[in-house]
Amino acid sequence: MSETSFTTSTNAHQTCTVTDVRRVAAMLDCDAADIGLGSILPFGWHFPLLAGETRRSALRADGFPGLGVEMPDLGLPRVLLGGRLVRYLGNIPVGSTVNRTSEVKKLDHKQSASGPMALATIVHELRPEGSDQPAIVETQTYLLFPAGQRNAAPATADQAVRAEVRKTVTPDETMLFQYSALGFNSHKIHIDRDYAREVEGHPDLVVNGGLTTLLLTEFLGNDVGIKPVGIKTRHRAPLYCGRPIEFVAGRHEGNWRVGAHDEQGRLAVELEVLAE
Repeated sequence: MSETSFTTSTNAHQTCTVTDVRRVAAMLDCDAADIGLGSILPFGWHFPLLAGETRRSALRADGFPGLGVEMPDLGLPRVLLGGRLVRYLGNIPVGSTVNRTSEVKKLDHKQSASGPMALATIVHELRPEGSDQPAIVETQTYLLFPAGQRNAAPATADQAVRAEVRKTVTPDETMLFQYSALGFNSHKIHIDRDYAREVEGHPDLVVNGGLTTLLLTEFLGNDVGIKPVGIKTRHRAPLYCGRPIEFVAGRHEGNWRVGAHDEQGRLAVELEVLAE
């Protein structure tokens, strides 16, 4: 594996608006009556603050708006989320101005069994105005592949922990559209069924990796009853629109671990709750 030295970063000042937060609540079918100026942004609802501002003329051929920061053209037109690490260090008040810093920390090139690929590591920091430290630090890892190459490892049926809590959710086209709109994500695999099937070879629209993470964090808070200081996810395989996803939570060596399983019971996304 080779590593490319590339440290491009961007800074943006934006507002955590009441409208955006209430729209996230609407997407999740939550009551938004108590959300107003000064409310604390709910756990996991910060994703609209990570949205990029890529002009339509600058979009990739697959509609992907980028990673929130400029990157060189690697000649690898297909992209999937590989995982993320999120640390919650403080609160973001609704209505506050937030400074976002996004940086390409690392670009690793490697030769896989299927051909060339790259791993891009992007770090985002969200810092409320007047704060001397970030409230949220999110590290995202993306996998980039050549056109026509299969870009997903087979899902696994392994379950590392005994299930203590279960819940089934079925993301539909409306949820995928609303999540994509809130995050300004125009990647065609989430919104264009013909493209997802005919160009990238998926059986249907792909559920956004960030949406799966949000639904897992909602499961943690609402069904398991915990609010972690951090989470770490690994995306093993895509999940698809209109197909039930089973969330399973259990404890392993004192820590909660959560899995998202596809309609065939295979583990597609795993989440680890981080301790302080």
